Amino acid sequence: MNFKKKILITGGAGFIGSHVIRKMVKKYPDYLIVNLDKLTYAGNLNNLNEIVNHVNYKFENIDINNVKAIDSVFKKYLFDSVIHLAAESHVDRSISNPDDFIITNILGTLNLLNACKDTWGNSDNNCFYHISTDEVYGSLGETGFFTESTSYDPRSPYSASKASSDHLVRAYGHTYSLPVKISNCSNNYGSHQFPEKLIPLIINNILNKKPLPVYGKGENVRDWLWVEDHANAIDLVFHKGKTGETYNIGGHNEWTNIDLVYLLCDIMDRKLSNNEGDSRKLITYVKDRAGHDLRYAIDATKIEKELGFKPSLNFQVGLEKTVDWYLDNKSWLDDVTTGNYQNYYKQHYK
Repeated sequence: MNFKKKILITGGAGFIGSHVIRKMVKKYPDYLIVNLDKLTYAGNLNNLNEIVNHVNYKFENIDINNVKAIDSVFKKYLFDSVIHLAAESHVDRSISNPDDFIITNILGTLNLLNACKDTWGNSDNNCFYHISTDEVYGSLGETGFFTESTSYDPRSPYSASKASSDHLVRAYGHTYSLPVKISNCSNNYGSHQFPEKLIPLIINNILNKKPLPVYGKGENVRDWLWVEDHANAIDLVFHKGKTGETYNIGGHNEWTNIDLVYLLCDIMDRKLSNNEGDSRKLITYVKDRAGHDLRYAIDATKIEKELGFKPSLNFQVGLEKTVDWYLDNKSWLDDVTTGNYQNYYKQHYK
């Protein structure tokens, strides 16, 4: 079959990547979508069961730091585009083990950029789209927003590794005329998220009547975006975004951590027919994360005006849908909360 496009999506078995792949495989049957994933603890091929038999979907179990394997897969498929989502992404893990973040997020990105540079030459029909985070901008006070022109000020090994990879992508665009695009997104929530992240962690712990760990006083503020809206934004940037540009993606939806946990507790109590306030009794304040950024908030004006992006869901509705998914898929939670995850949980929260 002749495909209109051949796209490599890295990290496609993870939380955001699996949503992007499911969307693109179904929406663009004339595109070949190749999912390249190392399958670390956060990579789960069960996330892709509904599209695994589609003729325009392929999976390659490859580490982006395996240069020979990367070169081989580029020769095999002759990709014209890359959507780069593969990354170590959990701040806590970066604090306890920064090496993996440097190796994957910086050197892995470098390997992909080199493969594109060597394969594409100076063609205008290609695209290297790098997915990044709002954490590269540092920490905000009580007011203000991150824009695309905000100076970088990463505060954790994770955000420093992502900032480094952003700079590499822009440098390759400038030095080698590689057609690149970057987006920096706020916190995502939704189905299929590994339960080390706040929302699925709280849901899973309530289900198992475990303590709900909240850093410090829970006063840190984050902007939340439904993962399906992020997948839609990625689709827009990939197809309509300008080469060489950066787009901030956010939900205009700021919550303190403790208020978010309260809301989740109340939703869970209602859906589980608990007594009012039962889940809130599980809240346990733990020692604050080292260097914990106070507030992230995205100004998404550029992507809204230039590409027509808008979040589709009210946060309460999105959170209800998210809770429903985890309650309807307890076997998925059971599968991912065994082995290494349990050891990690004990290390960081006990």
